Amino acid sequence: MAVSTSRKMKCLLAFIQRSTLKTRTFCTQKASEVKVLHGGRVFSGIQPTGIPHLGNYLGALESWVALQNDYSSVLYSIVDLHSITQPQNPELLQNNILDMAASLLACGIDPTRSILFQQSVVSEHAELSWILGCLTSMPRLRHLPQWKMKSKQKGEGSVGLYTYPVLQAADILLYKSTHVPVGEDQIQHLELAQDLARIFNNNYGELFPEPRALLSSTRKVKSLRDPSSKMSKSDPQTLATIFLTDTPDDIVFKIRRAVTDFTSEVTFDPVGRPGVANLVSIHASVSGQTVEDVVSLAKGLDTGKYKTVVAEAVVQRLEPIRQEIQRLKADRSHLESVLAKGAEKARSLAAPVMQEVRKRVGFS
Repeated sequence: MAVSTSRKMKCLLAFIQRSTLKTRTFCTQKASEVKVLHGGRVFSGIQPTGIPHLGNYLGALESWVALQNDYSSVLYSIVDLHSITQPQNPELLQNNILDMAASLLACGIDPTRSILFQQSVVSEHAELSWILGCLTSMPRLRHLPQWKMKSKQKGEGSVGLYTYPVLQAADILLYKSTHVPVGEDQIQHLELAQDLARIFNNNYGELFPEPRALLSSTRKVKSLRDPSSKMSKSDPQTLATIFLTDTPDDIVFKIRRAVTDFTSEVTFDPVGRPGVANLVSIHASVSGQTVEDVVSLAKGLDTGKYKTVVAEAVVQRLEPIRQEIQRLKADRSHLESVLAKGAEKARSLAAPVMQEVRKRVGFS
């Protein structure tokens, strides 16, 4: 019995070593190593609703970092105007904006290779949103998923929530963006931006390019407590979500308590075994391996021991980010300076576009 246990532990330790050898390198890739940058301009935004979680990181932020190496012009906005479609505590909102800035910088967003800014500081976003709203029919907005889902939850949504997708379109078109990284659930909103670009161009002459989607290939990270749902910041179950600021002990505990099933073997079956499949997907994503590789390496481990392996891989990936977030949060003036400089750069791009829009519409 002791020999068997010892052999299993050796197998586990060897697996951890093997599985952590192969890691993604694009987060640390230097701009000088990239020979050719794509033309065009990338824009994306994220709401300041607290520290990002593992799903945000793997599903969006990781690719944001990589896009800095691929495109010559990249803008990332902390979209605080969008956040107030839900009630916000003003003091908490200001802290969340800086926390989000710290999180993005810690993940690898580089202000020398992209423009990072706070949306509301660039007033042209709201101005263009009003003009585009005047070109948008109410039935067009009524059938978008954001309104249908959130208004149903609240019973009655605000005008801001209803016109939220128009502001999204303005965010994108204001910079004549050509590419937008989105998840599949945001495709309809991007289609609205494409439609509004066409409508404006038809009414007032060619000005805006029609932005194209950059779809993420990463599988959605599911809740650790309910693998039928996405991982979410607002999940009432505290053990369901891994945040970028979770300590190693927090991560180990949450993954140890993750919902799996009564079959001990590690397999990848999202339909039949969603809990185990979620852990496999997380492990593959954080270690830079394929799902097939991870499952192959996990042979001989039961799901209990495999959770230890997954936790180790997640900790190894997130701990440097956690430490950097804490360091950056302690320097509030630096974060404010980064956002101020980013807003200045963003405004230098937005102002001439709005000047032309005003001229085309007849305001000047």
